[in-house]
Amino acid sequence: MAGEIVSTIAGPGIPLRGNDIDTDRIIPARFLKCVTFDGIGEHAFEDDIKGLADKGEFHPFADECFANGSILVANKNFGCGSSREHAPQSLKRWGIEAIVAESYSEIFYGNCVALAMPCFTADHDTCVKLQDIIENKPTAELRIEVAEATISIGQETIQLEIQSGAQGQFLDGSWDARAGLLENLDGVKEVAAKLPYVSNYV
Repeated sequence: MAGEIVSTIAGPGIPLRGNDIDTDRIIPARFLKCVTFDGIGEHAFEDDIKGLADKGEFHPFADECFANGSILVANKNFGCGSSREHAPQSLKRWGIEAIVAESYSEIFYGNCVALAMPCFTADHDTCVKLQDIIENKPTAELRIEVAEATISIGQETIQLEIQSGAQGQFLDGSWDARAGLLENLDGVKEVAAKLPYVSNYV
């Protein structure tokens, strides 16, 4: 009962330039009051989008050119700031299936793994190159192979990096902790029965 295997991600890209894009910008704090994550994707980068719109500019997440983007390419320290899981949830529900960036906040990275959303790293020049390619050809398909940690655009294949532990979880489905618990439910119940703070209330 392992989770879904994540081995290949394919689709158009979406470029998001800039360092230190934090979780408050990914999903503004007022949306943390939601009881479920349903509909949270439509509010991704809402304040950044409005700020640019007021200046007559388009944020990538509001640009029709990238409306079908599924592979996000960012820069350094992406997802920094608070540890809220709402940030990767909003990206996932917007339509993002994988991210390539120069670096990430550790907690943001872990939250992405728990959502089956692989996060790859590449150096600055590689990220800028990918962003340029996407901006020049917004509908071009990018293809990521998780096992090889590569991204392909047309005939060109670029080597990326991914933490080996996360890579293994995507390839065997163990990223889904809930599925793992359900698969070993009898063992979980057996352990729980031995815990006084559980057994006293069952």
